[in-house]
Amino acid sequence: MPVHKTAARTRTWPIGGMVSAGCARTLEKVVAAVPGVTAVSANYANASLQVSFDPTSLSTGAVAAAIRKCGFDCEAVGQDAEPTPEVGRKQPHSAHAEAHDAHAGMHHGNDLHAAARDMRRRFLVALAFAIPVFLWSPMGMMEPPPVPFGLRENVWLFLLATGGVLYPGWPFFAAAVRSLRRGVLDMAVLVLLSVGTGYGFSIASTFLFDGPNFFEASAVLLTFVLLGHWLEMRARAGASDAMKALLKLSPPRAVVRRSGQEIEMATAEVLVGDLVVVRPGAKVPVDGVVTEGSSQVDESMLTGESMPVRKDPGALVVAGSINKSGAFTYSATKIGSDTALAQIIKLVQDAQNSKAPAQLLADRASQWLVLAAIVIGLGTFAVWFWWLGQPLLFALTLTITVFVIACPDALGLATPMAIMIGTGLGARHGILFKHAESIEKSARLDVVIFDKTGTLTVGAPEVVDMAIAAGWTQDRLLAVAAAVESHSEHPLAQAILKRAGPISERATAFTNIDGQGAMGVVDGVQVLLGNRLLMVEHGIDLGVLEVDAQRLTGAGRTVIFASVGGQLVGLIAIADAIRETSRAAIDELHRRSIKVAMITGDNRPTAERVARDLGIDIVLADVLPGGKADEVKKLQAQGLKVGMVGDGINDAPALTQADVGFAIGAGTDVAIDSADIVLMRSDPHDVVRAITVARATLRKMHQNLAWAVGYNVFAFPLAAGVLYPFTLSPEVAALSMSGSSVIVALNALLLRRVRLAPRSAAATSSSSPLNAAGSPLAPDRGTHE
Repeated sequence: MPVHKTAARTRTWPIGGMVSAGCARTLEKVVAAVPGVTAVSANYANASLQVSFDPTSLSTGAVAAAIRKCGFDCEAVGQDAEPTPEVGRKQPHSAHAEAHDAHAGMHHGNDLHAAARDMRRRFLVALAFAIPVFLWSPMGMMEPPPVPFGLRENVWLFLLATGGVLYPGWPFFAAAVRSLRRGVLDMAVLVLLSVGTGYGFSIASTFLFDGPNFFEASAVLLTFVLLGHWLEMRARAGASDAMKALLKLSPPRAVVRRSGQEIEMATAEVLVGDLVVVRPGAKVPVDGVVTEGSSQVDESMLTGESMPVRKDPGALVVAGSINKSGAFTYSATKIGSDTALAQIIKLVQDAQNSKAPAQLLADRASQWLVLAAIVIGLGTFAVWFWWLGQPLLFALTLTITVFVIACPDALGLATPMAIMIGTGLGARHGILFKHAESIEKSARLDVVIFDKTGTLTVGAPEVVDMAIAAGWTQDRLLAVAAAVESHSEHPLAQAILKRAGPISERATAFTNIDGQGAMGVVDGVQVLLGNRLLMVEHGIDLGVLEVDAQRLTGAGRTVIFASVGGQLVGLIAIADAIRETSRAAIDELHRRSIKVAMITGDNRPTAERVARDLGIDIVLADVLPGGKADEVKKLQAQGLKVGMVGDGINDAPALTQADVGFAIGAGTDVAIDSADIVLMRSDPHDVVRAITVARATLRKMHQNLAWAVGYNVFAFPLAAGVLYPFTLSPEVAALSMSGSSVIVALNALLLRRVRLAPRSAAATSSSSPLNAAGSPLAPDRGTHE
């Protein structure tokens, strides 16, 4: 009996209660230890946890329970409360469960905006208590007012400080205990050490022995920590808005026609095969095929293309697009997690939850940074108190300053914040990075290989040029040719019909001549359309357009001769036309010091003519589909970082072999395993845009890492009193520590200001009559010159 292997299921949970980058490491350790979990990745920047697990032995509810047991907040994802007992057996309402899972894990609950509001509330409470603590403190700048209720001053300060420390700082204290229990050192541990040391020592000096107190330092210190953390969380919440915008695309309700009646229901309840009714201004709830009606549909939120697309019966519509004009009905073909929108959301989630190589190093460095802060803090106390003989208050103040000034969160945020915003920026323009590593690699490419047919070219024959005899016009020639070709289904005939537009008349006495062309009668006059052999056999004089025939021949063009009433009246050149943005894309890559290669099965002379016209650097001709990956390997063997651009299907081996694979023209089929980056349109210029986003993102990552490292290198000696008599107070240290994280977050947010070249501009700059060779055309008409 065959053994069925169950694929791991991957889900993303929003996590509440994450106050530092160390919380992510703590959560990863706990969940990774759960039996049945195969992979786990926690992201502090967007407060989420992605888990891959075996659904036959572990349910989403069990994963959620493990998260809560660790002390974090989350909500159950999906509806699979129990493990599936039999592999491959369809469970009741599984379609509904899949639809629910499409957006599982990314919802309003436990979001970063709510967390930012909670942090703001704690900051205001801390501030309300810190102000009177400062006024009554011996370290205050003014004469303190009388102590109320007849209390001793230290006891009164203890009560005020307790109100300003326990509730506001509780998330940090709880997080620190969680981290320490799992052997993780993070910012929360430093907050506990700094605030806890001052607060705990002050309690002892108030009730157990006489000594200085740090109530003012502890309360004000925590207030500044909370202020910085609130500002940081606001920045992180803003960075998550791109994902929220994607999630809001899918309407919660749909109108379905069942048994002749229109019923409004939840989108999750729509089934494959249902007839869905979409009225003007409404969003398309699930993917499908139009069955009746027509309209203009705005798909810009999915593809970045600003112009609405006309949808007639037989056209595909995708969830999240907006119906702009007429009403139409369509048959649902993909629901829930199978829709294009759901797959886009999953790709963006996966990318944001993946870790770039630089982040893995930063995570380890932040652990050592906290340990260094603890060691340097204790060393600072020992040097100033025991060796240099300074007062206890002075030595302990410097120790607390060292504890608090270290900023591991700046290191922890440096990479994921940039990745989160970079992937969101790409998604808004129809560019989907599948993982963080693809961003780093895209920014370092040396050469980009374009598959010619269907990538640099449109992949279908088109009329690309014409030559006209005296007394004729292009419109008249096309009208006569279309009258004859209206009887044919040949690709060349369809190219002429497409260029001619609406047909005013159809030829009579149509005859197809194998290997030569076709003939018919238009307005009582015989018309011949075909190759040179057809003209010669019918005694047509070609001399009048012989020079034009030689000019049009070559570079893969097919030349069709047209005669009317025994006279040659024109030539029609047909080829697989260059996409209008190909030239602009290649020029932009050259400006970025990236070489461009073209790979094709065409013969070398034809390929080289195309390459010269487009300015391509490297020509890889006469390459069979199976040999494309070998050509990529040859370039990589020269030490080059290679990107491969193809359609994601025929070019799969080469896309996989390349350092970065770009699947171009994926349309709604975004689940292409072989590519690293999915480009939603058939537009070569999107490769440039993807590299622009990747380079800007990598630049922000490097800036953030440099700032985080440089800050800590400078902060430690300053906090330890190396520049004595100039020293920092714990409050200033707290402000600088929090400010460091805020600066990293705000710097990453500047990625939103990256402006990508408008597609229309690219099209304009690349427009030219240039056309090139295409795929071998069907030989049955024999129309090659």
